[in-house]
Amino acid sequence: MSSKTFLDILAKRRTHYQLAAISPIPDARIQEIIEKVILNVPSAFNSQTVRVVLLVKDDHRKLWDIVTEELKAVVPEDAFPATEKKLKGFHAAYGTVLFFDHRHIISEFQEKFSFYADKIPGWALQSNGMHQYAVWTALDAEGLGANLQHYNPLIDTKVAAQWNIPKDWELSGQLVFGTPVGEPSKKTFTSVEERFKSFGV
Repeated sequence: MSSKTFLDILAKRRTHYQLAAISPIPDARIQEIIEKVILNVPSAFNSQTVRVVLLVKDDHRKLWDIVTEELKAVVPEDAFPATEKKLKGFHAAYGTVLFFDHRHIISEFQEKFSFYADKIPGWALQSNGMHQYAVWTALDAEGLGANLQHYNPLIDTKVAAQWNIPKDWELSGQLVFGTPVGEPSKKTFTSVEERFKSFGV
């Protein structure tokens, strides 16, 4: 694969909020994509701190029932209809990928490399972001659309109880995916000249 093909795939990825509860690829392929991302995305000191959970179909819908229940308890009553409308969009999708950081492993690496102890949690977050982006882009290349949500830590306790998540796994993000319905919103760009410098070229 040329860099052009890779860059074309990056350019194609967009945020899709209107998603249908169907998938153009089998669940086994979705699992395979996530497994390959886990194996190949880098982490500081090869610490491999990212953990991932795939939820589809009824388990996906259960997640968004939990989110709805938790938000209903804290969002003002007059504001909840707008929130509920947004959550119904996530509920209507096909699946969600949950991304976690393994806090115990992060702590171990802070002890092992004490000179960088204050930097290691940030590096772990960077690796988690790379995992999220890699899964998102790969799913997009297979014809799925997605959007990234962050309802943690509000939902952490119930999610952990529902799917027996180890206590050292800290939820970082929720990637909602399904078959796109309609086109994504037009993306605007700040000029590259404002965001990039090169020297000696």
